[in-house]
Parts: sequence; structure tokens; C-alpha cells
Amino acid sequence: MRLDKYLKVSRLVKRRTVANELCDAKHVDVNGKTARASYEIKVGDIIEIQMGANRIKAEVLVVSEYVTKENASAMYKLLP
Repeated sequence: MRLDKYLKVSRLVKRRTVANELCDAKHVDVNGKTARASYEIKVGDIIEIQMGANRIKAEVLVVSEYVTKENASAMYKLLP
């Protein structure tokens, strides 16, 4: 699954266009490297998102095309 779609489906970012813009601005890293929106996410990847002063770091646990709102947080584990 593409990085921008994963961020939207997992609800780490509210909209896919915002996820695309974050990737274009080089505010998203995967496994320590700047990632493009087209990067293919795999289980075990570590995603870091910089949004203003907020920094979100999460490990990918599940990659799924369709997830309910209640189960979206089970797709990743937040890291310190």
C-alpha cells in the first residue's frame, strides 16, 4: 500500500491530500529516510511524521485497504 494511502486509512493524517503534501515537503520519514508518497509500506516499517511542533513516530503493525474507524488505531503502534 502506498504511504499516503496508509496514513489516511490508519487515520494518522485526516486526508490523503494532506499526507501527499507532507511527503512532498519531506516531513515524512520511513525507517530513517525521507519517503515519497508512492513508497510501498510494509509491516515493521517505522514512520515519523513532522507536523509543525508535533512529531509522531509509529510502527506499522497491519497493512489493510479497508479499516473501520474503531479499528484504525490497531494498524500501528505509537513509539516514544
